[in-house]
Amino acid sequence: MAIFKGAGVAIITPFHEDGSVNFEKLGELIEFQIENKTDAIIICGTTGEASTLTHEEHLECIKYTIDKVAGRIPVVAGTGSNCTETAIYLSKEAEKYGADGLLVVTPYYNKATQKGLIAHYTAVANSVKIPIIMYNVPSRTGCNILPETAVALAKNVENIVAIKEATGNISQVAKLMQLADGCIDLYSGNDEQIVPLLSLGGFGVISVLSNVAPKETHDIVEKFMNGDVQGSRELQLKAVPLIDQLFCEVNPIPVKAAVNMMGMEAGPLRMPLTEMEDAHKENLKKAMNDFGIKVK
Repeated sequence: MAIFKGAGVAIITPFHEDGSVNFEKLGELIEFQIENKTDAIIICGTTGEASTLTHEEHLECIKYTIDKVAGRIPVVAGTGSNCTETAIYLSKEAEKYGADGLLVVTPYYNKATQKGLIAHYTAVANSVKIPIIMYNVPSRTGCNILPETAVALAKNVENIVAIKEATGNISQVAKLMQLADGCIDLYSGNDEQIVPLLSLGGFGVISVLSNVAPKETHDIVEKFMNGDVQGSRELQLKAVPLIDQLFCEVNPIPVKAAVNMMGMEAGPLRMPLTEMEDAHKENLKKAMNDFGIKVK
């Protein structure tokens, strides 16, 4: 059974002006997501600036989110690391807190061979009992899970059940799904490719767009699943100009700016991320207005 079907939000982490985590605002963002039909909360992913959180902050964010959601929708905890032992530690703690699943990114910077990826994911999965979503995003990690590797892991490790595919390579995804023959759940990791991946058998998206347009992102998936492919496609294409602006600078710089423009007070970014360029902000505001999002 899938961890979730639909649109899961890769939620941002709000900070106070002094850089500390703003848990009150995180709670408000979670409620905003649930009220607007988001199907799952993914906490402490790339969009959540997990790479600049301390281990203590990382785990505190996971625990807070699980407690706040209180079983209303699934919570998937980002617990990946380029150190296998660290990924195991974070994964075990998230399981103790009651996470419904884990999102484990490929090792970054030091990377890994395909053999190394199998060893890494198998070690993490064997340390817990809850299901794992592999996260394949070579543009950020320099490391690509090949289709054969993903399928081998899904077939041989019981709780490796899904993959978040953010390669942007539709041909690779098609090959993955052909080889998998139903043994792996597919989530789009790119907001502009939700419909294409659903057409290949995807279960939904782990979305940056959902931070600012949760209902619309949910509807893209729901319409497709209910057979309204035209309606799903129309929403997908309508969102493309906004998605383009949400990725005009390194994620999560634009989406955090967008959340602040909506008056949600997400606060600053942690360095080395810096505030969005003024010209890009104007383009983002226009795209948000054109999409029907109120900007303050």
